Formats: sequence, C-alpha cells, structure tokens
Amino acid sequence: MEKISYPKVRNLDKVFMGGGKSSQFLDHINRLEALVHELEGSVKSFTTPLSTYEVSKVVHLVENIGNISLNLSQANSFITCLLAQNPKDQDAAILRGKVAKEESRFEKELSKVRKILTNTKEEVWESILETKELQEYRFILNEWRENADENLSEEELNLISDLMVDGYHAWGHFYKDLVSSINVNIKINGNEKNLSVGQAINLRSHANEEVRKEAHYVLESIWKEKEELFAKIINHIAGFRIQVNNKRGIKSVIEDPLKKNRMKEETLNTMWRVISKYKQPFSNYLKRKAEMMGGSSMKAYNFWAPVTKSNQEIKFDEAATLITEHFSQFGTELEGFVRQAFYEGWIEAEDRPNKSAVPFCAGFPLTGESRVFMTFSGTFLNVLTLVHELGHAFHNHAMKSVNGLNKRYPLSIAETASTFSEMIIFDASMKKANSKEEKIFILDEKLKRSVMNFMNIHSRFLFEQRFYEERNEGIVSSERLNRLMEESINEAYDGSLEQPSIYSWVWTPHYYITQSPFYNFPYTFGYLFALGIYAKAKEKGKEFEKDYLNLLRDSGSMTVEDLVMKHLGEDITSEEFWEKGMELCVKDVEEFIKLTAS
Repeated sequence: MEKISYPKVRNLDKVFMGGGKSSQFLDHINRLEALVHELEGSVKSFTTPLSTYEVSKVVHLVENIGNISLNLSQANSFITCLLAQNPKDQDAAILRGKVAKEESRFEKELSKVRKILTNTKEEVWESILETKELQEYRFILNEWRENADENLSEEELNLISDLMVDGYHAWGHFYKDLVSSINVNIKINGNEKNLSVGQAINLRSHANEEVRKEAHYVLESIWKEKEELFAKIINHIAGFRIQVNNKRGIKSVIEDPLKKNRMKEETLNTMWRVISKYKQPFSNYLKRKAEMMGGSSMKAYNFWAPVTKSNQEIKFDEAATLITEHFSQFGTELEGFVRQAFYEGWIEAEDRPNKSAVPFCAGFPLTGESRVFMTFSGTFLNVLTLVHELGHAFHNHAMKSVNGLNKRYPLSIAETASTFSEMIIFDASMKKANSKEEKIFILDEKLKRSVMNFMNIHSRFLFEQRFYEERNEGIVSSERLNRLMEESINEAYDGSLEQPSIYSWVWTPHYYITQSPFYNFPYTFGYLFALGIYAKAKEKGKEFEKDYLNLLRDSGSMTVEDLVMKHLGEDITSEEFWEKGMELCVKDVEEFIKLTAS
C-alpha cells in the first residue's frame, strides 16, 4: 500500500492569497463595507410592514442580512486562522480591527430591523411568513421578533455596539493574545524544552508521570504569577455583559445563553438533574484508574494519562489514514469530505512553539470550506481532538446547500456533530482491538470524555453561575475566583479529584469567548445527544448518513427540542431521554472495571 504524506500546515491561500498582507482580503473588506453601507440605506427607509403587499422589502432585507452575515463569517474565520498560527501577526491584528468595525455597524442595523419587526401586527406578520419567499426563514424571523431589544432605544443600541469593539470584545482578544504569548520551560527525558501553552497542555497525556506532574505545576505557577491580570480580564468581560443585560431587562444570567442555544431552561435543568444522579459510577472509574497508577484517588495531572502501553506514537499521516478508513464505514459523504480535508491541506497540525493553545474549526461559508487548527504531537488524544474538529467541519459541509441565515446553528448542536465523529472512531477502534490492554486503553479514553462532560463541564457551569452572581455585587478577587473554582470542582467531581487546578478559570478559554456566554453546557448536551444519534446510526448502518445530513441541515432553523423530536422522536425535557445516554456511559464504566479487575 502506497504511503501518503499529508500537509501539516494549513493552506489558507485558496481562501485569500497573501496572509495578513492579502490584497484579496482587503478587497473582501471593501466589499463588506459597501454591503453594510447599502444595508444602512435600506434600513433607513424600512418601515413596519402593514400588509402582505410589502413582503418584497422584507425579503430584500433578509437576503442582504444573510449575505453580509456570510461575508463576515468568511472574514472573521480568516483572521482567526492567521492569529492562531502566529499570534504576533500585526497585519492580522489590524485587519481584525477593520472587520470588527464593519461587524459593529452591521449589528446596529440588525437591531433596528428587529425592533421595527416587533411593531408588525400579528395577522400581517403571519401572512408575511406564509409567503413563498419567506417561508424557509419563518423560524429565524420569529426569533428576531421575539428577541428584539425592546427596552433599549436606538441610541443605546448604537452606543453598546460601538463600545463592544474596543471594550468587551477587545478583552476577549487580549486574553487570547496573552495566553499565546506565554512560553514555559519543562524537562522531558532530561532535556529542558521551551514550549507554548498548547504544547505544555499536550503533555497531560505523556506516558511519564514526572513529565505530566512537572507540566501541571509549571503551568499552575505561571497562572499564579499572572492571576491578577487574568482576574481583571474575566471581571471586565463579565461586568460589561452584566451591565448590558441590565439595560436589556435580562435578570437571569442564563437567559441569554439559553436563547442563543435555542434551548428551554427546563431542558437544561433536566439534563443537569440526571447527571447529578449518576455521579457515582464515574467516581468509581476515577478511583479504579488511580489504583491502577498506584494511588488511592485520582490526581488531576494523571487524569489524561494512558493506563496501558497502547499509547504508542501515532504519526499525523497514520492518523489521517486511520480516520479516513473509519469514517468510510459510516458513509461515502463523510469519507469523501475527510479525504478532501487532508489532501487539500485544511488542517494546521504542526507541533511548534509560538502558536495558539486552543484547537478549533473555522468555517468559510462563501467558499464552502473549513480549516482545522490544533497541535498534533502524536497521541491518541490528539487523534480524538482532530476528529472532534473535523466533526465541526463536516457540519459546515452539510450546511453548504442551506440558504443564508439558516446556516447559523447553535453551539449545542455544533458540539453534537463533533462528538458524533468521536463516537465513530471509538466504536471502530474497539472493534479492531486485539487485546484486553487495547480495549482498556480505548475505554479509558472514552470514559475521559464522559467525565469531562458530566463532571468537568458541570464544574465550569457551576463556577460561571456563581461567579456571575457575585460579580453582580462588584469585582471578584483572584483569591475568591480560586475558591469558587475549587468549590465547583469538588461538587461536580463529587470529591473524587485530588489536587485539582484551582486556576481552571484562567486557562479554560471558554470563559473569555465574548460571543458565547456560558460556553459549557452545549458540550454536555452535544455529548448525550450524539450518543442518541449514534445508537440510531448503528441500527441503520450506512443508510443513516442521509438522515444525519438532514438533521444537521435542520440545525439552523429550529429549537433543539423540536430538532430532537423531529429526528429522534424524543422529548428532551424528560429525564428518560437523558438517562438513555447516561446508561450507555455507565456500561462503559462497568466494562472498564470488569476488564481491570485483575
């Protein structure tokens, strides 16, 4: 069999030639500016529709807004990629400011449109939505109308939008730049190496406990040294968000994230209630794994450690072949997509210093492509990270045939596609396992995902909830942030994690993503939802790929409750739905404990 070599440095030139100095990208920004200017003129003359005869002006606005939204996504993805591969790229930083300005102008006009639409009489509104031209946008238009900022004047909306650029979002950018600028010295096999945060974090799955331990404490030391600076960043992001919520009349900090995820609070509460009932099996898993490593309880720096010697190094080309082979068992569309991603250099995987620590997938809707970013250092954990991000990319691929505004899906469903891809690899790897040690290794990796979603993500949710409650009363000190983090981890892990990182609030980037408050529960939702979808896939075989693509395409135009009911026939406000997924994960624990009994 011919050995294939795949590029490990992502190809961005197909999107825009020339990186941060791209004349093509400057032309794109100029077109974006012209489109926003045109929208401003249209909105200025836009008045509340009084009859169905005025549907054409609504259609014109919707199409313009959809077009601008796609152009902004294209621009933001390009800049995100540039700054991830080189956080010191000054040209990219300047371009980010230009795009942010146009995004601010766009958001102002969108807010105006929403406010105008709220004044439409109910019968006129319904008749407009029934027209052929707007039927497919019914969900989005109703969402605009329901979520309009009725408590804010146009002047206040404009002011908030302007202040976000150099205030709110700037703090989020500053956080990313700060973490990317940090390097640490860690001894590996007797040699001291200077590593980026991303490279140091990758050492959490190193086979040598001393390396894992040193990496953990070196990073903890850095976070302690800079905790006051990070405390300022998180306090200012939260403070801005709270002030805007107060102006908008939003009293609950979870209200906005739930709207953004198109989810009922009842659904979220039911999910966490079921997870809280099922903590013990996962505590048992952590205890057993700790015993296998010679301890009585799980130390934080050992959580990602391999439990068997099946952790041989996997080269990037081998990983690409493995992923393609396993994805081909699911369906031809997924196989063809992933081949394209590897062959055409859509993945930035090089293990080098001075690059961002955060893996991600960036979608380019205008060219129908995605780009994946990560640091690949040769572990099975890296393979899973790669698969996770390729799942996001496949979701973007599935949305290619979807029109304009319906391409935008909530984070909860985005995490479903990524987790589903992981399930394919886990299942295929388990079937191919030739020994008990291999099965234990794969089950351990799978159970780490369960613990992350049912314990770690729960701790993030609890921390963020409590932090915002206290931030409402004023600045929260770094010492108090550490205490809140420690308390949240102990509760979420049911006391089964020893020496947890009290600086999780510093190095978990999701707390600092200004576009997405409470970017935690979508992971757990996506994990359990993916389990339900994967169970259906195993029943139907390759025929299911068509159903899966239809589900993904619907993800931008309905609530999560309606999506699950339509495609799985399940009520996610009931405990029964969540318990089905939990029981599958508990079986993994039982199998792990059985296989490791001796």
